Amino acid sequence: MDKNILNQQSQHWETNFSNKPEMFGLDQSYSAEKTLPILKENNFSNIIELGAGLGRDTIFFAKNSIKVTALDYSQNGISIIDKKIKQLNLYSFIRTMKFDVRSSLPFKDNTVEVCYSHMLYCMALTNLELINLNNEIKRILKPGGLNIYTVRNTEDGDFKKGIHRGEDLFEIDGFIIHFFSENKINSLLDGFKNLFIEKFDEGKFPRKLYLVCNKKI
Repeated sequence: MDKNILNQQSQHWETNFSNKPEMFGLDQSYSAEKTLPILKENNFSNIIELGAGLGRDTIFFAKNSIKVTALDYSQNGISIIDKKIKQLNLYSFIRTMKFDVRSSLPFKDNTVEVCYSHMLYCMALTNLELINLNNEIKRILKPGGLNIYTVRNTEDGDFKKGIHRGEDLFEIDGFIIHFFSENKINSLLDGFKNLFIEKFDEGKFPRKLYLVCNKKI
């Protein structure tokens, strides 16, 4: 596995976000729509969004009175979210931060209600980096806090296509994707109880994904 190739993904995302500021559309994802009632039912009003991208889910949560700390390693992505915050006057609901989740998360132990991420786990992260990220999320979550995330799964039509970059990582059209089986999801349950795993489709292709909700125990 060539770590240099994996590390080059950040510049690839910077270029794409700059050239295609609406590459994922303006509407919120299915996973955000599914997550919102979970937040409301549990009286969670603050979330950390990891890999916020262009902010389509960030804005959706904020418009529904959820305070979001949105992290992404793309400065172009963060800048686009900041512009949306200004346009929609959502300063009291969104805080942005340029941050690479391969580092220790910048939050204290047991202080966070919910971590949410849409397709962050299936970026160019190795198995070891995924374990480290998952442990960091566990560290910052309060007991009973939720880690809600989505990943592309091994039933996806792109699985095993393109250039194999090691493990379950495949490069397709310049993007490196980490595909997940249910076994891989279950391997990341140390310190968590799984509440549900749901299959869903997204986009015209469509992409085949899992929506995962884990509770810190």
